[in-house]
Amino acid sequence: MGDANLSPSAQADAVVVDDFTQGGAHAVAPAAGATATSPATAPRYYGETLLALARERGHIVALSADLSSSTETDLFRDALPERFINAGIAEANMVGVAGGLARCGMQAWVHTFCVFATRRPYDQVAMQVAYPKADVKIVGFLPGLATILGVSHQAIDDVALMRALPNMTVIEPAGPAQVPAAVRAAADHKGPVYLRLLRASQALPAGTPWMPLRIGEIQPLEAAEGEVLLIASGLMVEVALAAAARLRAGGLGVAVANAHTLKPFDDDFVRAQGRQRRLIVTLENHSVIGGLGSAVAEAMAEAGGGARLLRLGVRDQFAQGASMPWLFERHGLTPPAVAEAVRHALAAGGAR
Repeated sequence: MGDANLSPSAQADAVVVDDFTQGGAHAVAPAAGATATSPATAPRYYGETLLALARERGHIVALSADLSSSTETDLFRDALPERFINAGIAEANMVGVAGGLARCGMQAWVHTFCVFATRRPYDQVAMQVAYPKADVKIVGFLPGLATILGVSHQAIDDVALMRALPNMTVIEPAGPAQVPAAVRAAADHKGPVYLRLLRASQALPAGTPWMPLRIGEIQPLEAAEGEVLLIASGLMVEVALAAAARLRAGGLGVAVANAHTLKPFDDDFVRAQGRQRRLIVTLENHSVIGGLGSAVAEAMAEAGGGARLLRLGVRDQFAQGASMPWLFERHGLTPPAVAEAVRHALAAGGAR
């Protein structure tokens, strides 16, 4: 049926759909002086840590949904093929198999992209992993605004989904330097864990110390007296540190903390900080609904009184397919945008 000649009234009522490819906004020139890093030479902090653990602990098995290279589990596959299962593009089946292996005394590590580790097999995660408290570690890659592939691959609701499950622990390390500690903490924890990761694109600078991680504790990174505390998770920790530097340059007292564990959540830390600060700001590579911002809001609301709250993240919308820098700019998640949002909130006397 041809609709080429729509009447003016029909045109006015037409549905406007966002351009989710954004006209090639994913094309990004390398930064000045940067050198391209191929997948073959990129560091593989997750894969190397998991393999080292598996060599120490004979009950660890790994499963992949046909994404072994993308999840760095090809290292495990090639070194320990008898303990590796490629379940194919069948995430629900993979989770079910992992639950069965856990019931047989194995510690099963499941790997795919975040959206396919949570939204697609959610019933299996709930009934075969969370409900029986199975020793299954669900490892999701491509968190939040981390891909040009758009709505189908962007996990902006995965933390909310996994936080809602009883018995589920949710961990998102601050970056490559905290990945090894996150993997070992997940392995030491008896029961279900959701580990949210982004692969490192380049090696850490020489001399960078490894970051520790204790499940359930918010980690202060830059303590400071003053009005503002930035609490960030995952990719947003680096953004928070850069935004804090900008704000301090303008004379504002700003502290930064890393909420690497989204569940169980460190309510005590938030409540204590709420009594000391004028404004608490959450930064997350996720919807502002159900993730870090919600966890902080819940802790503050139950405590009553204290600081105001500003939640920064993806607003109540789907994201576009584009480069990470373009997406972070679009959604107000760059250091300049965060700093400006904080200034605006303080000037307005509240949060938005």
